Amino acid sequence: MEVKLIKTEEDYNNALARMEILFDAKPNTKEFDEAELLMALIELYEEQHYKIDAPDPIEAIKFRMEQQGLKRTDMTKYFGTRGRVSEILNRQRNLTLSMIRKLHKEFGIPAESLLA
Repeated sequence: MEVKLIKTEEDYNNALARMEILFDAKPNTKEFDEAELLMALIELYEEQHYKIDAPDPIEAIKFRMEQQGLKRTDMTKYFGTRGRVSEILNRQRNLTLSMIRKLHKEFGIPAESLLA
């Protein structure tokens, strides 16, 4: 296959199909080099056409709470009072920098997501 820039959805689908064939290519082979180049082109196309936005900070917090089986009262450790927990989770109050640091450290939520 001639490797070229991926400009259309058809090019993209063809590149994915070719990548599937090359998936098990051995290092230091012509096929492996083609696969690496093709992967870079696929990633570039996906970044331009299928960009994924950062999750909403409150949804990220709620998701992590659900994963860990936490209740709103458990969040007073990070937000302060029960009232403040309610205000934050109901989007009536913004997260402070201190809260963002605690959430990032404790739950591993990317700081960029919490700053949105």
